[in-house]
Amino acid sequence: MSAADSPHGKGAQPCSTCESWKLAEAVANGQQDYSKATDCRVLLKRHRESAECRAGGQG
Repeated sequence: MSAADSPHGKGAQPCSTCESWKLAEAVANGQQDYSKATDCRVLLKRHRESAECRAGGQG
């Protein structure tokens, strides 16, 4: 998937914090730590709703 195909818009960079939370969730799921995976989803949602998120609530 190229940056132009990204859900963040044409040529936009995805938010690195969002990407970190998604990666942490995937790792937790791989380790069958579903409680931690849930925590990552909650923290990702909170981050996306904050003013800090560069993706503007997308992704």
